[in-house]
Parts: sequence; C-alpha cells; structure tokens
Amino acid sequence: MARKCDLCGKGTVFGNNVPRKGLPKKKGGAGQNEGVKTRRTFKPNLVQVKTTIGSTKKTIKVCTRCLKAGKVAKAL
Repeated sequence: MARKCDLCGKGTVFGNNVPRKGLPKKKGGAGQNEGVKTRRTFKPNLVQVKTTIGSTKKTIKVCTRCLKAGKVAKAL
C-alpha cells in the first residue's frame, strides 16, 4: 500500500541532507566546507481513520493536516 493521503494525495517526497561543517572564511574558518549530499525522504504523517462513506464504514489513510482541518468525520 502506498504512503499517500486518500483525501489530498500528499505522499513521500525526496530531498538531500546537506552537512555544513566549519566556520565561514570571514570568521577565520576554511570556508563553508559542504560535505557530501546524501538522499533522504520526507514522509507524510498518516493516520488510519474509520469513517462513514455513504452508508458503509471504511478505514482510510488520512494525513493529520486533513484530519485537523475537518475534511473527514470519524465514525462512531
């Protein structure tokens, strides 16, 4: 199953870890000294929620932003 919000479609995004070491030249250092960039992932904060769709109860994955905004109502 995909890590994706069923309402807004928010999913996993990829980016870089950029290590920055040392002082800048202005402050007596050797420069910015950017290290090797490594890949990282940004995963959405998903919660499984039981909700009523039509007349049936169904469990869907929803990001917490959609849940907080009230885009889905929990089933009782």
